[in-house]
Amino acid sequence: MAAASSSSCLATHDSPRHKYNPSRNTNLYYSPLNLMNQNQPRLLYNTPRCSSINDNYIGIGSSLSKSERQFQPVCSLVNFQSSNRPRSPAMADPLTNGAGSSHLLRHVSSLAANPPSRLNAVVLGDALASEENDLVIPNPDFSAQAHVPSPAEYLDMYKRSVEDPAGFWSDIASQFYWKQKWDSPVYSENMDVSKGRINIEWFKGGITNICYNCLDANIAAGNGEKIAIYWEGNELGVDATLTYSQLLHKVCRLANYLKDIGVKKGDAVVIYLPMLMELPIAMLACARIGAVHSVVFAGFSSESLSQRIVDCKPKVVLTCNAVKRGPKVIHLKDIVDAALADSAKNDTVVDVCLTYANESALTKESTKWVEGRDVWWQDIISKYPNSCDVEWVDAEDPLFLLYTSGSTGKPKGVLHTTGGYMVYTATTFKYAFDYKPSDVYWCTADCGWITGHSYVTYGPMVNGATVVVFEGAPNYPDSGRCWDIVDKYKVSIFYTAPTLFVTRYSRKSLRVLGSVGEPINPSAWRWFFNVVGDSRCPISDTWWQTETGGFLITPLPGAWPQKPGSATFPFFGVQPVIVDEKGAELEGECSGYLCVKSSWPGAFRTLYGDHERYETTYFSAFPGYYFSGDGCRRDKDGYHWLTGRVDDVINVSGHRIGTAEVESALVSHPQCSEAAVVGVEHEVKGQGIYAFVTLVEGVPYSDDLRKSLIMTVRKQIGAFAAPDKIHWAPGLPKTRSGKIMRRILRKIASRQLNELGDTSTLAEPGVVDQLIALADS
Repeated sequence: MAAASSSSCLATHDSPRHKYNPSRNTNLYYSPLNLMNQNQPRLLYNTPRCSSINDNYIGIGSSLSKSERQFQPVCSLVNFQSSNRPRSPAMADPLTNGAGSSHLLRHVSSLAANPPSRLNAVVLGDALASEENDLVIPNPDFSAQAHVPSPAEYLDMYKRSVEDPAGFWSDIASQFYWKQKWDSPVYSENMDVSKGRINIEWFKGGITNICYNCLDANIAAGNGEKIAIYWEGNELGVDATLTYSQLLHKVCRLANYLKDIGVKKGDAVVIYLPMLMELPIAMLACARIGAVHSVVFAGFSSESLSQRIVDCKPKVVLTCNAVKRGPKVIHLKDIVDAALADSAKNDTVVDVCLTYANESALTKESTKWVEGRDVWWQDIISKYPNSCDVEWVDAEDPLFLLYTSGSTGKPKGVLHTTGGYMVYTATTFKYAFDYKPSDVYWCTADCGWITGHSYVTYGPMVNGATVVVFEGAPNYPDSGRCWDIVDKYKVSIFYTAPTLFVTRYSRKSLRVLGSVGEPINPSAWRWFFNVVGDSRCPISDTWWQTETGGFLITPLPGAWPQKPGSATFPFFGVQPVIVDEKGAELEGECSGYLCVKSSWPGAFRTLYGDHERYETTYFSAFPGYYFSGDGCRRDKDGYHWLTGRVDDVINVSGHRIGTAEVESALVSHPQCSEAAVVGVEHEVKGQGIYAFVTLVEGVPYSDDLRKSLIMTVRKQIGAFAAPDKIHWAPGLPKTRSGKIMRRILRKIASRQLNELGDTSTLAEPGVVDQLIALADS
């Protein structure tokens, strides 16, 4: 595999060594632009009751009962007051684009200029979020210690990030280690297909290494004995730890082996491993020597694995003999054997298969073996030295390939490069989770997905975080396993798909929650907030994609009030726009297609070997913008609400209905725990609405309940959005990262059961058979 660009090792830059400091104060980014916002309002808590212009706000004060809260007017509960700094002229309402407002800030500045309207307010830690329109206000003590403590601070930083992206990101990037500083300009881009080839570059000419920033730099900063990984095995009582120094030694041994078998800078390495510690070790080892890793989720079929091997032509495949997921043993080596045999038929021969002996799942003696190709990991790696020279790479040299697959066609090899990705993932991790060096962080995603790359391995470790890695299933040996782990390791930041049970567990260590997977609906948000977080933990309900590298729209804990179900506001440097079908930007309260104007450092650079598909898929629909493929609604307060994939929009008799809207209405029913909606052909309406509904545990299926669910949708949205079919679902087909496999649901709904495709990536493949059995119930 060829590198996107090549660069030899260059001399050390004369400037002092820079290291990213996760706890560094946000005032680092103070600029003259801040002067424009010195009178920006700040949250005022515990406001007195009064009858003034804000009587339409229904507030929850800490001293009022629930019945009193419903009737007592509050004087601007979500009120704001200026700081003691010198005042400057107030900004005009950004939604009117009046004098003094910035075009770039026309939506986000409404956060500070105008309080969110007509909402019930809940202060974190004081009360439950219970109503559909709750506004959850940061606890003042939490905000005081947050990296971004107020809307004004956010607005200062965001304003600079979009008006001076080169300066903003240069300041942040300078806190990382660079062997040589980047060239000028800091970034270059063309996102308009009508103007030529799509091209995005950040920090080009800068020489660095992400493994060095994850490990060596943290050790040099005095964190060598800090725990890098708490590993929890599938079985209770099976665990291990690695300090940053120990992790570096293991990474170097593997890196030396890879070099010894001929893996060079720019070569591809396929990694097909479960969530053993060896998975992040393998990723870091590849990065250390400039090899390009392609992690394939160890649940993909041999056919899917073979497709990826044929596309990137790796020098070696890293795997293990087997893994236990819950009580089930999965023979990974057998899958790899079949994939390598199939890829050989397509003129792609891999000479080495390095295999980790996971003897808790399968003994060496029981493992099928190909002499001359297969090598036992433990037998060979320990023979190599525990230090390895770093291969310094250009910021635009490739770091990894991650394949995304649709229902048809060749998988897309999303290619991320080194420098911009490193800076962006580390920065989003720090701010979106309000990370502090004392935190213990756990993301339940598998490294086979982008979440595991950005927010299990690279983002946390560049920040020197302590990370929990879990091999097993969240419901084994019972549904409380996740909470056992939270309590065991005193997890303070928990990033997961919020579909797990919570009983009999403390969870007092939790400080910040993150939601990954499907867009979280308001009911699930409130459950996550009230039950998991005890009404005290802010939720980072993030929106991003494999292609974006990191979060694009996300709450910043402590910075502003949250609305259950809203991804809220853009991260620094991200300029989301909502456009209509003709590509015209929509202003104010609106719904449409979610695009991004201008690039950000973490953006992917191409689809491997198919730049034309890259341009067609992401940049041709709306020239000048990155098209996310998602629909979005922006409310009157500027908050963003994801409405699902555009291809998940159902056209019912001319009404365009987002599936997420219908799903949220269904889940608001007290007896519905989860729902997924797809469109099916309808001979009269064009498309009909087909809803898969999972009920609260213990609730039986009934026609009366079916009618009640349909009536709920009619009341909340309208008769035109009422589901034509309610399909009872004991569970939904999901990947281990929480993503619902809607293509499978569409095939079941349309009774195309012979076209279900690959179901091997599902966390619970058996749920498909259950859904088919209940199709006509």
